[in-house]
Amino acid sequence: MDHSHASFDAYMKFLAEPPADGAPVVLETWHALSLHFDLLTTQSFMSRRDPNRLVLGYTRTMMGFLLLQPAPTRVSMIGLGGGSLLKYCYRHLPNTRIVAIEIHPEVIALRDTFHIPPDDERLEVVCADGAEYVKGHNARPDVILADGFLAHGMPAQLGNAAFYEACHARLADDGVLVANFIGNDPHIPRYLEEARSVFDRSLSIFMAEDSDNYTLFAWKGAPRLPSRDTLLARAHALAKTHPLNLRSTARRLKQGARIASDWTIAQKLSG
Repeated sequence: MDHSHASFDAYMKFLAEPPADGAPVVLETWHALSLHFDLLTTQSFMSRRDPNRLVLGYTRTMMGFLLLQPAPTRVSMIGLGGGSLLKYCYRHLPNTRIVAIEIHPEVIALRDTFHIPPDDERLEVVCADGAEYVKGHNARPDVILADGFLAHGMPAQLGNAAFYEACHARLADDGVLVANFIGNDPHIPRYLEEARSVFDRSLSIFMAEDSDNYTLFAWKGAPRLPSRDTLLARAHALAKTHPLNLRSTARRLKQGARIASDWTIAQKLSG
């Protein structure tokens, strides 16, 4: 069988039958599976050869929370998608309790397709509005990963001060929030302003690895990040167990803190 032709045929069929009404659609080729709400954006991407690998650069950048929380007890994820971040954490953080909150039941229904493990004592997938879940739940996660998107983009309730206030209240005392923003979203400066109103100077925003997306880090505790050398040393130590480019993320994290503190620079993020 000519697998390249089969993959091309699958892609042409996908183009001919675009997703309807924002329903999730899976594009299957010989090498990969991807999740889409429309023809323009990829919500999630999974390698068939290594389903647990973080293929998309922004997901690897979001794992930069390890530089601040190398061994979290609990991670809450807003947005399941194809489960890339969930599967990585489940495999590489064996002592971490993971809760993924997904608003779209049709996305959750695809969990077997994307090799997402079943719920157990370490893992729970909840069908709920992520913003409401954070406000109403009593858990104290060390990390909150916000990567929730619908067909029209990121819901407004995941980028306002009320959401950031709920995350700040919910996080453990030294907890970290990491949020993914699509690079062409014109509201990024507003998200940053709203986050700053809650986290003050404890912010960093920068372009994700191999991506047009931006990643926001916000943390509790001391406003200043550890020194560049300290972060690079942590990245070197984590490289033994995490196949991620954390040295690059460490540098970007420090640079992004300067961007987040300068409103005139931040305004340029949306072009």
